[in-house]
Amino acid sequence: MAGGHYDKSVYDELMKVMASLDSLKKETNQKISRLNNEISDLKKENKKLQKENELLKEDNTRLKNLLNHDSSNTSKPPSSDQKSSRPANNYNNRKKSEKKPGAQTGHKGTTLSRQKVQEKLASGKYLHEIETIGEVSERGYIVRYVIDLRVQPVIRELRIYQDADGKYPIPEGYRSEVIYGPTVRALAVDLYSEGVMSNDRIAAFLNDASEGCLKLSEGSVYGFCQKFSDLAKTEIEKQNEHLLNQPVVATDATTVSLNGKQGYIRNISDEEAVVYYGMEKKTKTALEEIPFFSSYTGTLLHDHETALYQYGTAHAECNVHILRYLKKNTEEAGNPWSKKLSDLLCKVNRERRKQKAEGKTCFPDEKIQKCEKQYRECLEEGKKENHSTKHKYAKKEEQTLLNRLEKYRENHLLFLKQFEVPFDNNMSERDLRKVKNRQKMAGGFRKEKGQKMYCRIMSIVETLKRRKMNLMSNIKQIFIGTPAIF
Repeated sequence: MAGGHYDKSVYDELMKVMASLDSLKKETNQKISRLNNEISDLKKENKKLQKENELLKEDNTRLKNLLNHDSSNTSKPPSSDQKSSRPANNYNNRKKSEKKPGAQTGHKGTTLSRQKVQEKLASGKYLHEIETIGEVSERGYIVRYVIDLRVQPVIRELRIYQDADGKYPIPEGYRSEVIYGPTVRALAVDLYSEGVMSNDRIAAFLNDASEGCLKLSEGSVYGFCQKFSDLAKTEIEKQNEHLLNQPVVATDATTVSLNGKQGYIRNISDEEAVVYYGMEKKTKTALEEIPFFSSYTGTLLHDHETALYQYGTAHAECNVHILRYLKKNTEEAGNPWSKKLSDLLCKVNRERRKQKAEGKTCFPDEKIQKCEKQYRECLEEGKKENHSTKHKYAKKEEQTLLNRLEKYRENHLLFLKQFEVPFDNNMSERDLRKVKNRQKMAGGFRKEKGQKMYCRIMSIVETLKRRKMNLMSNIKQIFIGTPAIF
């Protein structure tokens, strides 16, 4: 009996242990399952964080490089470089010269000499007055010349007599009893364009210069400029005709504010003339509103505006922009191909300038073929190096640059085959610098009429400067009705 109870007791204990083990196993399995789920979730979260970390690293690298972007490696204007850490007066990457300050050997001086002043007196254009210092005697004297400007208001009284029919032949422009003369009008236009002054400041300046005699108003100044703009239409048509006959013209556009919205002013230029146009956008539709483009049959030089490829018969791309993009790629992607291509373009351009100075019009065929081969080799190297470019954004931008250089190879190298095609589009950028000055001073234009007036005035003024013609006298000629630009 005792043995039977013992066996049953052992059996019961065994069942309890087994039940406990089953419970523990179940609990352990649940914990393992829960931990596996947690591990799985942590893996997913870790993978997500790794991806975010990579993106943040890429973005951090991109932002660091953005801080180094300036006018030397992007299309940003030089004015934006002033926010960088460069020292003052070194915003355009110029290297310090070893030359001493002041006049340089070989440069033609502009200081007025006694002989030059005497030549001016002989021309009859200067009023000659003599003043004496000291007591006049036969002991002799020395001469000093003082060149000055006399501002004196003049009132011209025009007496218009009746003709045989009893009518008064009043000339055009003299309908009012009192008008301002061409000199006052020309000064106002000159100050508006060259002086980059607002209408109220122009009126104040001329009133002060005349000691309050002119009594000009802001509205009068605007009226002078608008009248000049209307009279300039014929001359601008002649400038357009001149540009249409040129084998190569340069064009570019810059942003301006028009009634609170972004607009554009475009220039069309060569070495002797420039014409400005206002535009709402840089699209093909906007370009069609400028008659010049649909009529032009030569080569257009521009900064990779694809809409312009619809016009002209050939296109040249600005290589200075490409040099900036190549420099940016060298800094960000770290691949040597872009530096090689940049050096190649600069070297060929130096050789081109020498050849052009000697009267050559293009490189020999073998030279052109050699340069084109080196150009293609640089691109092939770039494609291989692009595969190992570390940062995604730099890799993508590098690929875009390589595609552009390959697709528009003929346009970038056109300056090799035709020396009349400039290496860059700097002329257009200089032409538009005046527009940016106006934008900074006035903050843009309130109406399209004001923008159109500004474009016409600047077309005349900048063309006169191109041709080294006196601004004041020729502006007066347009007011009088006898212009002589073309």
